[in-house]
Formats: sequence, structure tokens, C-alpha cells
Amino acid sequence: MSDAEDVTFETADAGASMTYPMQAGAIRKNGFCMLKGNPCKVVDFSTSKTGKHGHAKIHLVGLDIFTGKKYEDVCPTSHNMDIPNVKRTEYQLVDLSDDGYCSLLLENGDLKSDLTLPKDSENNLEEAAQQIQTLFKAGKGILVTVLSACGKEKIIACKEL
Repeated sequence: MSDAEDVTFETADAGASMTYPMQAGAIRKNGFCMLKGNPCKVVDFSTSKTGKHGHAKIHLVGLDIFTGKKYEDVCPTSHNMDIPNVKRTEYQLVDLSDDGYCSLLLENGDLKSDLTLPKDSENNLEEAAQQIQTLFKAGKGILVTVLSACGKEKIIACKEL
């Protein structure tokens, strides 16, 4: 314990939780929830009545907000589920590199350059990415919408300035 100088802190974090609890029975369609550890948008749900052996249950079907993969889960309506803190932010696109990295202008004037154009599961550019490339090549000003949750970020949409 005397080796205090050997301790290193790699990342800084405010300590805010990436999820918050909500009763499963309060989750609704088009809301968000964590299914199998992935942030998902609820596309379908159904509830069952209390039966001979226990609680009313809710069956949730959701699509991962980053990959589009489908997840399902069943749990008692009285239990708490994790709900991801999902945030949508708009940034102005400053530059687009040949390898697909976007330089985005933050509110404070700094540049954010760690996001790539979104690709699907077959590694093809998504529709939003193709639209960004077309507008950028035409020399237009572009606002991109970035979805962030659970430490991940993805460009989901764009519009011309």
C-alpha cells in the first residue's frame, strides 16, 4: 500500500450513471430500455396477467439503437429495469476525411473528430452517411445528429444548413 506513486488514472469521468431504474410495467412502446445489456428502442411489448405462479409479466421486444439488432426479454412488471440515458445532439460538420472520419464543431468551439460515418452490418455506408457525403461534396453546410448512450455515439441523421 506504500506504492502510492504507482497509481495511474487513465480516464476522467463525472461519475454519472449511464442508466437509471424504472419499473418494467411503466415502459412503453417507442421508449428506451436495456435488453441483454444493450440500449434498445422498444418496438413491441405485451403484458400477461398474474397467474397461479406469481407476478404479472411484461414481454419486451426492442431494436439496438446502434446496430439495429433485435432483442427480447421477459420480466415481472413489478421489477426495475435499467433505462439508458439517451441524448441527441446536433453538430455542424466542418470536415470529412477520406477514411470516413467526421470533424464536428462543438458548442464551445472545439473540434470533435472521433466519429466515423455510420455503416451497417455488411460494412456498407448507411443512408445518412451517403447523404452526408453527397452534401459535403456539393460544398453545402451540414448539421449532423449524433445519438449517444452507454458510452457509445453514432451519427444517425443529417440536414442541410
